[in-house]
Amino acid sequence: MKYKIKNEDIVKSNKNTYPKYTTQLMNLANQNAGATRPRSVGQLSELIQDYAKEVDSRNVESWRVWYLEKYPDNIEQAVNKILSQIENLKKAIMLIDHDMVKSWVEDLMFEKTYLGNLFQEAILIKLADELKLPYRSSSPVEESQGIDGFVGDVPYSIKPLTYKTMTRLPETIDVKIIYYEKKKDGIQFEVG
Repeated sequence: MKYKIKNEDIVKSNKNTYPKYTTQLMNLANQNAGATRPRSVGQLSELIQDYAKEVDSRNVESWRVWYLEKYPDNIEQAVNKILSQIENLKKAIMLIDHDMVKSWVEDLMFEKTYLGNLFQEAILIKLADELKLPYRSSSPVEESQGIDGFVGDVPYSIKPLTYKTMTRLPETIDVKIIYYEKKKDGIQFEVG
């Protein structure tokens, strides 16, 4: 059975609108600065539970008041961290020219993608050998679903270890993920 809850039944809020691209840049700056991570603003999921225990009438505005009473400096500190990173992004954007973009695209297409595919194949072979099962690379349709290959009948997505920190990626992968890291003497990987 399926259920649906309309947005207006979840929360009444004034939805802010921002100029095109600005939220992407603020998100990127925030990720780089860690401005809204738990160590900076607190573990919000836990704080919201604490708030719910203390306040009878719960809504966005009373949450705002509760939080700011307990942590009056956190918002401004987060803003300052993000603005500092925005300044860094502005400086970096001014350095980008045609030659840099071309070099980046070629590096992505020829080196990173090629090596990534070699690493995927090596990882599938090693895992298949360890499990004593056959392996195969994914088809284009499977790849579009986030699957890089199969060992036996089990689909796997193979990602660099740095993928774990890339929170800005919108994709959802519903298969087992293998994280790898390139070392001086080879590839180290773990099956998640």
